[in-house]
Amino acid sequence: MQQLLKQAQKMQEDLARAQQELAEARVSGSAGGGLVEATTTGAGELVALTISPEAVDLEDTETLADLVVAAVRDAAAAAQKLQAERMGPLTQGLGGGGGIPGLPF
Repeated sequence: MQQLLKQAQKMQEDLARAQQELAEARVSGSAGGGLVEATTTGAGELVALTISPEAVDLEDTETLADLVVAAVRDAAAAAQKLQAERMGPLTQGLGGGGGIPGLPF
């Protein structure tokens, strides 16, 4: 029983460390050949958005909006990939969340 508790505590520490690493990591996504770039944390929080002056056309704001959405989606996909890489090995032993609703693994 003591060994099981130690394993659970280590897993909890490893998960907390991985979550902290994801919160500190930065990933980027872009659209329009780099005209718009979005940066998120590895946890998926949008932290920066860069728009090239060439992307701004006052007569066509819809295209700019589409580029922003595409760049944010690209960054979110990169964040999800990073999450899978970092959290996947830690959560595999949990049996897919044990069938508990709301668990992301």
